[in-house]
Amino acid sequence: MRAVVLHSHGGPEVLTIEETSDPAPGPDEVVVDITATALNRADVLQRMGHYPDPRGVVPEIPGMEYSGTVSAIGARVTLWKVGDRVMGIEAGGCYAEKVATHERQVLAVPTAIELVDAAAIPEVFLTAWDALVVQGGLTSGRWALVHAGASGVGTAGMQIASAIGASIAVTCSAAKMEACAALGADLVLERSPHDWQRDLKAAHPNGVDVILDVVGGDEINRNLASIAVNGTIVQVGTMAGATTQVNVGLLMMKRARWIGTTLRGRPLEQKAALARRFSAEMLPLFATGVLKPVVDSIYPFEQIAEAHRHMEANANIGKIVVQIAP
Repeated sequence: MRAVVLHSHGGPEVLTIEETSDPAPGPDEVVVDITATALNRADVLQRMGHYPDPRGVVPEIPGMEYSGTVSAIGARVTLWKVGDRVMGIEAGGCYAEKVATHERQVLAVPTAIELVDAAAIPEVFLTAWDALVVQGGLTSGRWALVHAGASGVGTAGMQIASAIGASIAVTCSAAKMEACAALGADLVLERSPHDWQRDLKAAHPNGVDVILDVVGGDEINRNLASIAVNGTIVQVGTMAGATTQVNVGLLMMKRARWIGTTLRGRPLEQKAALARRFSAEMLPLFATGVLKPVVDSIYPFEQIAEAHRHMEANANIGKIVVQIAP
Protein backbone atom coordinates (compact mmCIF):
# COMPACT_ATOMS: atom_id res chain seq x y z
CA MET A 1 0.00 0.00 0.00
CA ARG A 2 0.97 3.66 -0.33
CA ALA A 3 1.55 5.57 2.91
CA VAL A 4 3.25 8.64 4.32
CA VAL A 5 6.31 7.31 6.13
CA LEU A 6 8.26 9.72 8.32
CA HIS A 7 12.01 9.17 7.90
CA SER A 8 12.76 12.57 9.43
CA HIS A 9 10.92 15.44 11.11
CA GLY A 10 10.45 19.02 10.05
CA GLY A 11 8.32 21.02 7.65
CA PRO A 12 5.60 19.73 5.32
CA GLU A 13 8.26 18.67 2.82
CA VAL A 14 9.06 15.59 4.97
CA LEU A 15 5.62 14.16 4.15
CA THR A 16 6.59 11.81 1.34
CA ILE A 17 4.49 8.92 0.03
CA GLU A 18 6.04 5.51 -0.56
CA GLU A 19 5.13 1.84 -0.77
CA THR A 20 4.98 -0.11 2.49
CA SER A 21 3.55 -3.40 3.72
CA ASP A 22 -0.21 -3.95 3.85
CA PRO A 23 -1.59 -4.49 7.38
CA ALA A 24 -3.17 -7.82 8.31
CA PRO A 25 -6.07 -8.00 10.76
CA GLY A 26 -5.59 -9.48 14.21
CA PRO A 27 -8.34 -11.75 15.58
CA ASP A 28 -10.43 -8.78 16.81
CA GLU A 29 -9.46 -6.34 14.07
CA VAL A 30 -10.71 -5.20 10.70
CA VAL A 31 -8.69 -3.83 7.82
CA VAL A 32 -10.18 -0.73 6.25
CA ASP A 33 -9.42 0.42 2.72
CA ILE A 34 -9.15 4.14 3.42
CA THR A 35 -11.09 6.55 1.24
CA ALA A 36 -10.04 9.68 3.12
CA THR A 37 -8.28 10.94 6.22
CA ALA A 38 -8.38 14.38 7.85
CA LEU A 39 -5.80 16.65 9.44
CA ASN A 40 -5.40 17.34 13.15
CA ARG A 41 -3.01 19.62 15.02
CA ALA A 42 -1.44 16.50 16.51
CA ASP A 43 -0.40 15.47 12.97
CA VAL A 44 1.54 18.71 12.59
CA LEU A 45 3.24 18.17 15.94
CA GLN A 46 4.11 14.58 15.01
CA ARG A 47 5.56 15.71 11.68
CA MET A 48 7.76 18.19 13.58
CA GLY A 49 8.94 15.48 15.99
CA HIS A 50 7.03 16.72 19.07
CA TYR A 51 4.22 14.14 19.35
CA PRO A 52 5.19 10.62 18.20
CA ASP A 53 2.72 7.77 17.90
CA PRO A 54 2.35 6.56 21.51
CA ARG A 55 2.34 2.94 20.32
CA GLY A 56 5.96 3.23 19.14
CA VAL A 57 5.01 1.76 15.76
CA VAL A 58 7.77 1.48 13.12
CA PRO A 59 7.66 2.77 10.43
CA GLU A 60 6.03 5.93 11.74
CA ILE A 61 2.91 6.67 9.67
CA PRO A 62 0.91 9.71 10.85
CA GLY A 63 -2.85 10.15 10.65
CA MET A 64 -5.41 9.73 13.42
CA GLU A 65 -8.74 9.27 11.64
CA TYR A 66 -10.14 7.63 8.56
CA SER A 67 -13.21 6.79 6.53
CA GLY A 68 -13.42 3.88 4.13
CA THR A 69 -14.63 0.35 3.48
CA VAL A 70 -13.92 -2.85 5.41
CA SER A 71 -11.79 -5.14 3.22
CA ALA A 72 -10.80 -7.91 5.67
CA ILE A 73 -11.88 -9.10 9.12
CA GLY A 74 -10.24 -11.11 11.89
CA ALA A 75 -11.43 -14.51 13.06
CA ARG A 76 -13.33 -13.18 16.10
CA VAL A 77 -14.90 -10.09 14.51
CA THR A 78 -18.69 -9.97 14.85
CA LEU A 79 -19.63 -6.30 14.44
CA TRP A 80 -18.55 -5.78 10.83
CA LYS A 81 -18.40 -7.51 7.46
CA VAL A 82 -16.44 -6.91 4.28
CA GLY A 83 -17.93 -4.01 2.34
CA ASP A 84 -19.25 -2.03 5.33
CA ARG A 85 -18.77 1.75 5.17
CA VAL A 86 -16.91 2.76 8.33
CA MET A 87 -14.94 5.54 10.02
CA GLY A 88 -12.96 5.89 13.22
CA ILE A 89 -9.92 7.08 15.13
CA GLU A 90 -6.50 5.51 15.58
CA ALA A 91 -3.33 6.55 17.39
CA GLY A 92 -1.63 6.70 13.99
CA GLY A 93 -1.34 5.02 10.62
CA CYS A 94 -4.20 6.71 8.76
CA TYR A 95 -2.09 8.59 6.18
CA ALA A 96 -2.21 5.37 4.18
CA GLU A 97 -4.35 3.33 1.81
CA LYS A 98 -5.15 0.75 4.52
CA VAL A 99 -5.32 0.58 8.30
CA ALA A 100 -5.95 -2.25 10.78
CA THR A 101 -8.08 -1.29 13.78
CA HIS A 102 -9.96 -2.99 16.62
CA GLU A 103 -13.57 -3.67 15.67
CA ARG A 104 -14.95 -1.90 18.77
CA GLN A 105 -13.29 1.40 17.82
CA VAL A 106 -15.01 1.41 14.44
CA LEU A 107 -18.09 3.55 13.71
CA ALA A 108 -20.61 3.11 10.93
CA VAL A 109 -20.83 5.89 8.36
CA PRO A 110 -24.44 7.16 8.27
CA THR A 111 -26.09 6.64 4.90
CA ALA A 112 -26.66 10.39 4.53
CA ILE A 113 -22.90 11.12 4.66
CA GLU A 114 -20.51 10.71 1.73
CA LEU A 115 -17.45 8.58 2.53
CA VAL A 116 -15.01 11.40 1.82
CA ASP A 117 -16.89 13.80 4.11
CA ALA A 118 -17.10 11.16 6.85
CA ALA A 119 -13.35 11.48 7.44
CA ALA A 120 -14.12 14.88 9.00
CA ILE A 121 -16.25 13.35 11.76
CA PRO A 122 -14.43 10.94 14.12
CA GLU A 123 -11.65 12.87 15.85
CA VAL A 124 -13.34 16.22 16.35
CA PHE A 125 -16.84 15.02 17.19
CA LEU A 126 -15.54 12.40 19.63
CA THR A 127 -13.20 14.98 21.19
CA ALA A 128 -15.86 17.70 21.51
CA TRP A 129 -18.56 15.33 22.79
CA ASP A 130 -16.24 13.67 25.29
CA ALA A 131 -14.93 17.02 26.58
CA LEU A 132 -18.20 18.94 26.72
CA VAL A 133 -20.71 16.25 27.65
CA VAL A 134 -19.01 13.12 29.01
CA GLN A 135 -16.34 14.85 31.10
CA GLY A 136 -17.65 18.43 31.21
CA GLY A 137 -21.21 17.52 32.15
CA LEU A 138 -22.83 19.95 29.69
CA THR A 139 -26.61 19.54 29.64
CA SER A 140 -29.68 21.31 28.33
CA GLY A 141 -30.03 24.89 29.54
CA ARG A 142 -26.36 25.35 30.44
CA TRP A 143 -23.63 27.42 28.76
CA ALA A 144 -20.27 26.33 27.34
CA LEU A 145 -17.30 28.26 26.00
CA VAL A 146 -15.15 26.73 23.27
CA HIS A 147 -11.91 28.31 22.14
CA ALA A 148 -10.90 28.25 18.44
CA GLY A 149 -14.53 28.11 17.38
CA ALA A 150 -13.75 27.80 13.66
CA SER A 151 -11.55 24.73 14.20
CA GLY A 152 -12.79 21.21 13.67
CA VAL A 153 -13.38 20.74 17.41
CA GLY A 154 -15.07 24.14 17.59
CA THR A 155 -17.47 23.49 14.73
CA ALA A 156 -18.32 20.09 16.21
CA GLY A 157 -18.81 21.58 19.68
CA MET A 158 -21.28 24.18 18.42
CA GLN A 159 -23.44 21.52 16.82
CA ILE A 160 -23.32 19.19 19.82
CA ALA A 161 -24.30 21.95 22.24
CA SER A 162 -27.26 22.90 20.06
CA ALA A 163 -28.30 19.26 19.66
CA ILE A 164 -28.54 18.72 23.43
CA GLY A 165 -30.28 22.03 24.12
CA ALA A 166 -27.27 23.84 25.57
CA SER A 167 -25.90 27.24 24.51
CA ILE A 168 -22.37 27.96 23.38
CA ALA A 169 -19.97 30.88 23.18
CA VAL A 170 -16.84 30.65 21.03
CA THR A 171 -13.67 32.62 20.56
CA CYS A 172 -12.17 33.05 17.10
CA SER A 173 -10.31 35.55 14.94
CA ALA A 174 -12.23 38.58 13.68
CA ALA A 175 -12.18 37.17 10.15
CA LYS A 176 -14.00 34.02 11.27
CA MET A 177 -16.64 35.54 13.55
CA GLU A 178 -19.34 35.70 10.89
CA ALA A 179 -18.74 32.07 9.92
CA CYS A 180 -19.00 30.93 13.56
CA ALA A 181 -22.30 32.79 13.97
CA ALA A 182 -23.61 31.12 10.82
CA LEU A 183 -22.58 27.71 12.18
CA GLY A 184 -24.74 28.21 15.26
CA ALA A 185 -22.69 29.89 17.99
CA ASP A 186 -24.97 31.73 20.42
CA LEU A 187 -22.22 34.22 21.31
CA VAL A 188 -19.12 34.93 19.21
CA LEU A 189 -16.12 36.57 20.88
CA GLU A 190 -13.03 37.91 19.16
CA ARG A 191 -10.06 35.95 20.46
CA SER A 192 -7.08 37.31 22.38
CA PRO A 193 -5.43 39.82 22.31
CA HIS A 194 -8.92 41.30 22.14
CA ASP A 195 -10.47 41.19 25.63
CA TRP A 196 -12.95 38.35 25.10
CA GLN A 197 -13.08 37.78 28.87
CA ARG A 198 -14.56 41.27 29.36
CA ASP A 199 -17.12 40.68 26.61
CA LEU A 200 -18.11 37.29 28.04
CA LYS A 201 -18.48 38.77 31.53
CA ALA A 202 -20.76 41.49 30.15
CA ALA A 203 -23.02 38.82 28.65
CA HIS A 204 -22.71 36.27 31.49
CA PRO A 205 -21.61 37.91 34.74
CA ASN A 206 -21.69 34.60 36.63
CA GLY A 207 -19.56 32.77 34.08
CA VAL A 208 -20.15 29.67 31.95
CA ASP A 209 -20.63 26.10 33.11
CA VAL A 210 -18.10 24.31 30.86
CA ILE A 211 -15.01 25.51 28.99
CA LEU A 212 -13.31 23.47 26.28
CA ASP A 213 -9.81 24.85 25.72
CA VAL A 214 -7.45 23.80 22.92
CA VAL A 215 -5.26 26.90 23.31
CA GLY A 216 -3.72 26.97 26.79
CA GLY A 217 -1.04 29.56 27.45
CA ASP A 218 -2.37 32.86 28.73
CA GLU A 219 -5.97 31.75 28.16
CA ILE A 220 -5.73 29.51 31.23
CA ASN A 221 -6.14 32.30 33.76
CA ARG A 222 -8.85 33.91 31.64
CA ASN A 223 -10.64 30.56 31.73
CA LEU A 224 -10.39 30.45 35.52
CA ALA A 225 -11.88 33.94 35.71
CA SER A 226 -14.67 33.00 33.27
CA ILE A 227 -15.79 29.66 34.67
CA ALA A 228 -18.92 29.60 36.85
CA VAL A 229 -18.83 28.38 40.43
CA ASN A 230 -18.67 24.56 40.37
CA GLY A 231 -17.94 24.68 36.64
CA THR A 232 -15.56 22.48 34.64
CA ILE A 233 -12.64 23.40 32.39
CA VAL A 234 -11.52 20.65 30.03
CA GLN A 235 -8.01 21.15 28.64
CA VAL A 236 -7.72 19.41 25.28
CA GLY A 237 -4.76 21.24 23.74
CA THR A 238 -2.03 23.81 24.33
CA MET A 239 -1.59 25.53 20.97
CA ALA A 240 -0.41 28.74 22.66
CA GLY A 241 1.87 27.01 25.14
CA ALA A 242 1.83 24.36 27.83
CA THR A 243 3.22 26.44 30.69
CA THR A 244 2.10 29.67 32.31
CA GLN A 245 1.67 31.29 35.72
CA VAL A 246 -1.64 30.00 37.14
CA ASN A 247 -3.84 31.73 39.70
CA VAL A 248 -4.69 28.65 41.76
CA GLY A 249 -6.70 30.86 44.11
CA LEU A 250 -9.27 31.40 41.35
CA LEU A 251 -9.60 27.64 40.87
CA MET A 252 -10.23 27.25 44.59
CA MET A 253 -12.64 30.16 44.87
CA LYS A 254 -14.70 28.86 41.98
CA ARG A 255 -14.64 25.31 43.39
CA ALA A 256 -14.02 24.40 39.77
CA ARG A 257 -12.73 21.23 38.15
CA TRP A 258 -9.84 21.49 35.66
CA ILE A 259 -9.47 18.30 33.64
CA GLY A 260 -6.60 17.46 31.32
CA THR A 261 -7.44 15.00 28.56
CA THR A 262 -6.38 13.50 25.22
CA LEU A 263 -7.90 10.76 23.10
CA ARG A 264 -4.78 9.55 21.37
CA GLY A 265 -2.95 7.98 24.28
CA ARG A 266 -5.90 6.31 25.98
CA PRO A 267 -5.97 2.53 26.40
CA LEU A 268 -7.91 0.55 23.82
CA GLU A 269 -10.75 -0.29 26.21
CA GLN A 270 -11.36 3.38 27.03
CA LYS A 271 -11.40 4.41 23.36
CA ALA A 272 -13.61 1.47 22.44
CA ALA A 273 -16.11 2.28 25.20
CA LEU A 274 -16.23 5.91 24.06
CA ALA A 275 -16.79 4.87 20.45
CA ARG A 276 -19.61 2.50 21.36
CA ARG A 277 -21.37 5.14 23.50
CA PHE A 278 -20.93 7.78 20.78
CA SER A 279 -22.38 5.33 18.26
CA ALA A 280 -25.49 4.86 20.39
CA GLU A 281 -26.06 8.44 21.53
CA MET A 282 -24.76 10.75 18.81
CA LEU A 283 -24.37 8.87 15.52
CA PRO A 284 -28.14 8.81 14.84
CA LEU A 285 -28.08 12.63 14.77
CA PHE A 286 -25.96 12.54 11.61
CA ALA A 287 -28.62 10.45 9.88
CA THR A 288 -31.26 13.08 10.66
CA GLY A 289 -29.06 16.03 9.69
CA VAL A 290 -28.87 17.50 13.19
CA LEU A 291 -25.11 16.95 13.11
CA LYS A 292 -22.94 17.20 10.01
CA PRO A 293 -19.23 17.34 9.21
CA VAL A 294 -17.92 20.80 8.40
CA VAL A 295 -15.38 20.37 5.58
CA ASP A 296 -13.14 23.31 4.79
CA SER A 297 -11.30 21.76 1.85
CA ILE A 298 -10.40 18.44 0.24
CA TYR A 299 -6.86 17.75 -0.99
CA PRO A 300 -5.70 14.75 -3.05
CA PHE A 301 -3.29 12.41 -1.27
CA GLU A 302 -0.40 13.60 -3.43
CA GLN A 303 -0.89 17.15 -2.08
CA ILE A 304 -0.84 16.26 1.62
CA ALA A 305 2.07 18.65 2.21
CA GLU A 306 -0.06 21.50 0.83
CA ALA A 307 -2.88 20.45 3.17
CA HIS A 308 -0.48 20.79 6.11
CA ARG A 309 0.57 24.25 4.92
CA HIS A 310 -3.08 25.26 4.77
CA MET A 311 -3.60 24.13 8.37
CA GLU A 312 -0.49 25.91 9.61
CA ALA A 313 -1.72 29.13 7.99
CA ASN A 314 -4.81 28.91 10.26
CA ALA A 315 -6.91 29.55 7.18
CA ASN A 316 -9.43 26.75 7.62
CA ILE A 317 -12.98 26.78 8.94
CA GLY A 318 -13.77 23.19 9.87
CA LYS A 319 -11.81 20.16 8.76
CA ILE A 320 -9.13 19.73 6.10
CA VAL A 321 -9.74 16.38 4.38
CA VAL A 322 -7.22 14.39 2.35
CA GLN A 323 -8.76 12.03 -0.20
CA ILE A 324 -6.69 8.86 -0.59
CA ALA A 325 -8.90 6.79 -2.91
CA PRO A 326 -11.57 7.78 -5.48
